[in-house]
Amino acid sequence: MHSSGKAQNSPLSPDLGPTVAGSRPSKPIIPAAPLFPVSLKLAGRSCLVVGAGSVGESKIEVLLATDASVRVVAPQATQTVAEWARTRRISWRQRSFETGDLDGVFLVVVATSIRELNEHVYEQARRRSILCNVVDDPPHCDFYYPAVVRRGDLQIAVSTNGQSPALAQRLRRELEDHFGPEYEAWLKHLGQAREELFRKPMDTEYRRELLHRMASREGFEGFLKQAAGSEARKVVK
Repeated sequence: MHSSGKAQNSPLSPDLGPTVAGSRPSKPIIPAAPLFPVSLKLAGRSCLVVGAGSVGESKIEVLLATDASVRVVAPQATQTVAEWARTRRISWRQRSFETGDLDGVFLVVVATSIRELNEHVYEQARRRSILCNVVDDPPHCDFYYPAVVRRGDLQIAVSTNGQSPALAQRLRRELEDHFGPEYEAWLKHLGQAREELFRKPMDTEYRRELLHRMASREGFEGFLKQAAGSEARKVVK
C-alpha cells in the first residue's frame, strides 16, 4: 500500500503505455479530429504531386482518373510517369521542388522519402491554404486517400482517420465481395429511371417513394431477375 494518497501509474497504464524506471513517460496520444467526408470534383483543377517514384505514380494515376490537371515535380520518375509526361497527360518539371510550384494549385500530394522536404512542402501549402497530403504521414495530411470500392459510378470509401490503413483495406475487400459487379449495371438502371421520373409531372412525395422503392433490396433482386431473364432469352435466340 502507498501512503502518499497519490494515484500511481501501473507499468501498463492505458493512457501512458509501458514505463521503464527512470525514463520519461511517453506523451499521451491526442485523438484525431473527426473527418468531414466529401467527394471532390477535380476535373480541370490544378493538382501537384511532389515525387514520381512508385508511390507517387499510384497517386498520380488516381488523380488522372478524375480528369484533374496534374503537375509533377521530381528530379527522376518511373517509366510510366515519364510516358504520361511524354504524351502530355501530365506536366513534369524534372527538378527539385520550389515554393513557386504551389502557385495556383488546388491540392498537393507529397510522395518523397525525404522527411525534411515533405514537411517543408506541407508547411508551405498550409500557408497558402492548399490542401496537402504527405503519404504515410498522418500528422502532415489535410486529407487521406480512403480505401475505395468502385462499381462504375458507385463508390464506397472506407477511412480510419489515418489510424489503420490495413483495416481500411480489409474492409474494402469484404465490401467488394458484398457489392459485386452487378451493382454497376443496377446503378446505371437507377440513374436512367430517375431521369425518366423527373421528366414526368407528378407529386414530389410520390416520386420520392418510387425512387426509394426502386433502390430497395427488393428492387435490386427484381432487377437481377429481369437481367437474368434477358440473358436467357438471348441464349435461346
